[in-house]
Parts: sequence; structure tokens; C-alpha cells
Amino acid sequence: MIFPCYNEEAVLPDSSTKIFNYFEGLIKQHIISSESRICFVDDGSRDKTWKIISKIDKPYVNAIKLSTNFGHQKALLAGLSTFANQFDAYVTLDVDLQDDIQVVSQMIEKFKEKNEIVYGVRSDRTSDHFFKRKTAEIFYKMFEKMGVKTVYNHADFRLISNRALQHFLKFNETHLFLRAIFPAIGLKHTNVYYKRLKRELGESKYPLKKMLSFAWDGITSFSVAPLKFVLFIGLLAIVISVGLLTWASIQLLLGNTITGWYSTVTLIIFFGGLQTFAIGIIGEYVGKIFIQTKNRPRFLIEEIIKR
Repeated sequence: MIFPCYNEEAVLPDSSTKIFNYFEGLIKQHIISSESRICFVDDGSRDKTWKIISKIDKPYVNAIKLSTNFGHQKALLAGLSTFANQFDAYVTLDVDLQDDIQVVSQMIEKFKEKNEIVYGVRSDRTSDHFFKRKTAEIFYKMFEKMGVKTVYNHADFRLISNRALQHFLKFNETHLFLRAIFPAIGLKHTNVYYKRLKRELGESKYPLKKMLSFAWDGITSFSVAPLKFVLFIGLLAIVISVGLLTWASIQLLLGNTITGWYSTVTLIIFFGGLQTFAIGIIGEYVGKIFIQTKNRPRFLIEEIIKR
């Protein structure tokens, strides 16, 4: 099991106890091997998260400390890639345990039925407030419309086989969006459903601004639909401008007075805005290409505790 952590000192003492109890229960029931491991990945926390993790004295607990905050997706990548080929399957789960750890046993059952990827999917979103529920719905529908394959109401709670992990590690993009990468892998897969629990301690690491940034990063990493939208807007602007030119020409032939100033300024602002908007979207893609071509490491490990 891999648990990414970022500034989770308020959550860790309680959640780690629940994790250890559940993990040891799985071993006693012979659902998993005694050789199984837990790994906490500290994603450059600024609080006492690493201090708490490094003091855990359990023979089955590993830990990775990243040199700085690389982001949730790359923290998962760090944990998965570090232990690739060492286990039959890997479960990724946020350490706040809002995603119900109790369904991991169901995931393992599905894995034993030869499923290579098992997605943890929320059965409902009643625990979310109205705004978050609606924006999440828009998020998944928008991805579907843009041709990006995702699993509805699935985040990053999943089980993957070592074979699926090997395929995943072949994806070398700098901007990771795991919710679309794993469905793109294919292989035999299935879902298990759970009800998301309330966060008891600490605060969410995904406020609205970060959620919007994450969604935009996913769109521009997996779809060229925004570029097609820019093309459509450009063609629409040409049609509008031709229509306005035709109208102005007719008015001129009829001898009607055309004041000109207001309409000219309006058109300049309108088309100037369109051009800026289009350049901005194209710039997003160019920027991603620029960062990708640098081939910088996607994460750096400062310290590792391996048992």
C-alpha cells in the first residue's frame, strides 16, 4: 500500500493506527502475504509529517521523503517506481482515509479474479457540498466530451498489478494525470464501490484553485480539444467579421450614416480578446512541450527507509 502525504501531521497519528490495524488483519486472515509492505511518501511536507513517519517502528513500513513538494501525482509515481517488480500488486490510497480502506480486501478479491486494475469508485457524492458535487460532475462529463477516457467518480484510490505498473512506467510525460493514464493502459479491469468518509482531522489539500488547476492540467495533457475550440472560435470570428463587413457595405450603398467609432472599438476589443484567448491556450501546449523537452527528473528522493 502506498500513501502519499503532504502536511499531514494532524492526521497521521490516528490514520496510521487504523492503517496498521487493518493491514495486520489482512495478514492474519491470509488475504495478503506477510512479505507485504506499507509505504508512506512524504511529498516535501513543511510540518512534522516526516518526523512522525520516520519514528514509526513497524517491520512492514517503508518510507520515502521527496526533496521538495513535487505534487500528489508524482508522489504516487515515486512510491510505485521505487518498489516496481517487488510485489504482485500495489494499492494507492490517500493517508486521510476518506477513501474507505476497508474495501481494499474487495480489491484484492477482484485482483485474484485476474483483474489487472481495480478502481475504487465512489457510490455517491452526498458527503460533498452542492458546489463541489456539481463541479465534479462537470469535470467528468467535460473529459468524456473531449475524448479523454476516465472512470466516473474515481480519483486515485486503485489497485494495480505489477504488469499494469510496468505499462504505466512507460508513460514518460512530465505532467502526470493518473486518472486518465491507467484507463489508457487497458488490460482487464473492474470497479469496487464505496462511500467516501468525512475528513476528521486536518484540511483538504485540494482547494478550489488547486482543483481547477488539476483539471486544466489533465485536459491539456490528454486532449487537443482546446486547440480545436480555438480553431472553431477563429472560424466563427471570421464569419462574424464578414457579416459585419457586408452589413456596413449595404448601409454605405443605401446612404445611411455610419458613425464608425463605437463599432470599430467594439470589434477591436472583441477580436483582440479572441486572439489573446487563443494565444493563451496555444501557449499552454507550447509550455508543456518546453517543459517536457527539458527531460528533468519528475521527482527527487532525499531520504528513504526501506525494510
